[in-house]
Amino acid sequence: MSTPPPLAGGAQGPASLRPLLTTALDALRTGASARGGPLPAGGPAAVAARVREATGDILPTRGTGADTALRTLVHALAEGAADPAHALCAAHLHCPPLALAVAADLAACALNPSMDSWDQAPAASEIETLVTRALAAEAYGPGGADALVTTGGTEANQLALLLAREHHATHATPPTHTPHATPPTHHPVQLIVGDNAHHSLARAAWLLGMPPPVTVPAPAGILDPAALDDTLAHLTETPAPLLVAATAGTTDAGLIDPLDRIADLCTAHGARLHVDAAYGGPLLFSDTRKALLHGMERADSITFDLHKLGWQPVAAGLLLVRDGRDLTALGHHADYLNADDDTEAGLPDLLGRSLRTTRRPDALKIAVTLKALGRQGIGALVDQVCAQATEFAALVDAHPGFELYERPVISTVLFRPADATDDHIAHVRRELLSQGRAVLGRATLDGRRWLKATLLNPHTRPGDLAELLKLVEGTTPR
Repeated sequence: MSTPPPLAGGAQGPASLRPLLTTALDALRTGASARGGPLPAGGPAAVAARVREATGDILPTRGTGADTALRTLVHALAEGAADPAHALCAAHLHCPPLALAVAADLAACALNPSMDSWDQAPAASEIETLVTRALAAEAYGPGGADALVTTGGTEANQLALLLAREHHATHATPPTHTPHATPPTHHPVQLIVGDNAHHSLARAAWLLGMPPPVTVPAPAGILDPAALDDTLAHLTETPAPLLVAATAGTTDAGLIDPLDRIADLCTAHGARLHVDAAYGGPLLFSDTRKALLHGMERADSITFDLHKLGWQPVAAGLLLVRDGRDLTALGHHADYLNADDDTEAGLPDLLGRSLRTTRRPDALKIAVTLKALGRQGIGALVDQVCAQATEFAALVDAHPGFELYERPVISTVLFRPADATDDHIAHVRRELLSQGRAVLGRATLDGRRWLKATLLNPHTRPGDLAELLKLVEGTTPR
């Protein structure tokens, strides 16, 4: 019988991992060097062909051995990667992860806790509790707030809608206690969003069997309070409970809805409020920018996503709730995971902390980052990328060949060559992608198409920003 491959955890784990880590790190280095830029050149077909050629048979009859397989595939991955640590990779909310968070994630992978029962994750479950309580308190202050770890903003938004639905079902007017009383009718929650809202909210409503969202205009890229007031006044004439979803950091332009005004309207009309702060939430760590989120603390729930403006490896999302009692709606029983006698004996019940069963200890990398950098250190990183965006916007605005959409609020800059057609802008973006020279996003606002630079790399320098502008300027129309 052949000897099985070494395991990562346990007493032998470090010795088993060390040579493999050396191989993986070397392959990351050589792959990035072979790529030579922020993105592999040639486009999808060329990249796929190179990966297939390098990989060969992915499931051979006889394996190649660990070192060869690891070196081959990690090199292929790195050579064909869109590298968020490259200064010219700036299309999406796709951050370069901090090295210390990556190292923490490796430890989590090696020990492989499963966050669905205490006996699979004794220390990890307590670390998660410390992280969720700290971040909930950061948003809401001390008290009864709580949070759940999620895979990202999409899952957090879905949970927010689910909790709103269950809250309204639980607090519906009870039936009168007469012999022939009619049971109360539970009307589905009606979601109201701005037309700047993230697509995951409409999808979550669909998944949960809720009515399609009512969409409120956002003519300047942010939800219009006057239009929301009119919409809520109309909807309060119906029996449906109402949920308003505001945005703190839109995907297209990084804009923030007027949260305090929206919270006032929700209070006046008896609506529940959710704030999707997947992008903008970490502004809370910045002493100079947290005022942009004023009013967010009045929301019933908040989406956070630290693999955006938090420099964490995917996945690192959270849903924060002002009243931790709302989370009891997620309670679930499976005897092999949270038997009543075990919970009564003091074993923590983790099954109600997610809709997932098996899940990774994603809180560890977040905990290491919070502990290592502190509020000031994270806030400094936030301020740094926001300052970069302001600098890039000034560079665009001063250039006679370009048009700036508007001054950035967070770290997203929208711009376009002056007098360019929408087709030309789309061509410029795809041409730079195909050449592997720069990764820019796109957005359509005010009926026009814009190039989008989302700056999340604290190491980006002024020269990088100037180079990005020169690359766009030098890409001619077809």
